[in-house]
Amino acid sequence: MSLRIAGMGWVTPLGSGVEEVWQRLLNGEAAVAEALSSPLGRDYPVFRVPASALAKAPAHPRLRRSSAISRFAAIAGVEALANANLKLDADTAKRTALIFAISNGGVIYTKRFYHDIVESGAQAASPLLFPETVFNAPASHLAAMLGITGASYTLVGDGAVGTLALKMAEDLMADDAFDYSLVVGAEEADWLLCDAYRKWRLLRAAPPIEPFQEPPRGTILSEGAGAVLISREGPIPIEKISSGTNFQKQREASDAVEKVFAELCAPPPGLISASANGTFIDGAEQKAIQKHSPNARVYSVKAALGESVGASSLWQTIAAAQALITKKLPGKTAVLQSALISTCGLNQQVAGLRITA
Repeated sequence: MSLRIAGMGWVTPLGSGVEEVWQRLLNGEAAVAEALSSPLGRDYPVFRVPASALAKAPAHPRLRRSSAISRFAAIAGVEALANANLKLDADTAKRTALIFAISNGGVIYTKRFYHDIVESGAQAASPLLFPETVFNAPASHLAAMLGITGASYTLVGDGAVGTLALKMAEDLMADDAFDYSLVVGAEEADWLLCDAYRKWRLLRAAPPIEPFQEPPRGTILSEGAGAVLISREGPIPIEKISSGTNFQKQREASDAVEKVFAELCAPPPGLISASANGTFIDGAEQKAIQKHSPNARVYSVKAALGESVGASSLWQTIAAAQALITKKLPGKTAVLQSALISTCGLNQQVAGLRITA
């Protein structure tokens, strides 16, 4: 079965729109961190989506009180359809699956919901906030907006979950009942998340993110969304998607990443779109690259956009696809025929995929 990337959508700390964000990356721009404060502790740097990007959100009743993560997802999902020149009517919507990839979820509204309960009691629980506390809230909003009433799934994982969602899309597309699968990943940034990642010793105190530095100094969280429309026609063929493996301890990450590279590196790709983010992930990927693709160009989009966790592997996929389409990488010309997207998450998941020009 031949599957292709037919359209893409991007919402990032550098703005929204695939062409706009990619051009800014080609120009050497990087997101600017802002500090998140809380009376509970220290300030943390994060990369936030600018208000100008949110202005592109569709006018829809579903988004009036929705969380930021749902608005990010809506913008990216709608752009991916537009990028593919696909308009969903009743029949097409029935033949389109929606698969949502998420890691941390709608933390901001969840925090507000439970804060009110702790402060004032259960009677203070807001019925307006509660629907936004569940992991599948963004998928629900987007499916309703697009008229998708059939297959809609939400996968919860770490930084590799977007690739696993693409693998699920591949499985669904084996059924002739589907013509398209819209895969969307999104995250929002919050102080509570930053505090958790710092306690896990994964966060650094200030920018920049320094991929492949030794010793690793940590990453910085970001927010936004990525969307990839999978079809049987489109400009970027998907050669293979590896559902990868898991690892229990950080020192086992290298072996897990190596297995994914061994599965996807025949022949060696011209580009590695890495998930390196300034943490232990970098060393694991570097070993696999040196063994299987020592001559490949390596690009980590997280250095410019930050660690978006649930959205990150779709960001990597979009960056790799744009490099193949435009024949450019930030800072250089890149006449490339194939790219491997390596996705190693912070919480024990590894996966990957390979695409061609």
